[in-house]
Amino acid sequence: MKRADGSLPERDIMRSHYDFSRGVQGKYRHFIGQTYTRKIHHADGTITAEQVEPAEGVVFLAPDVQEYFSNSESVNKALRGLIELIRQTRLEKTPDESG
Repeated sequence: MKRADGSLPERDIMRSHYDFSRGVQGKYRHFIGQTYTRKIHHADGTITAEQVEPAEGVVFLAPDVQEYFSNSESVNKALRGLIELIRQTRLEKTPDESG
């Protein structure tokens, strides 16, 4: 968190001895959106395991789709347009075309 003067506290500054040269960006991205087990280690030595699932309604976009949508609002706007197009198409069909 920045201070009032805009500087970062000492603990928030990256130390020069940290080496991320062998780091891999997105190493665990394939796990996003999957159920996982979280282990909680308690002070008394016991371990509790619990299943964690993605929140209801969470949707993950593929990287190629993300290029076209910068935020949730843009995705929702596009999908609403698609929904309206589907509705119009259904209304334009005559009974003899649907069967």
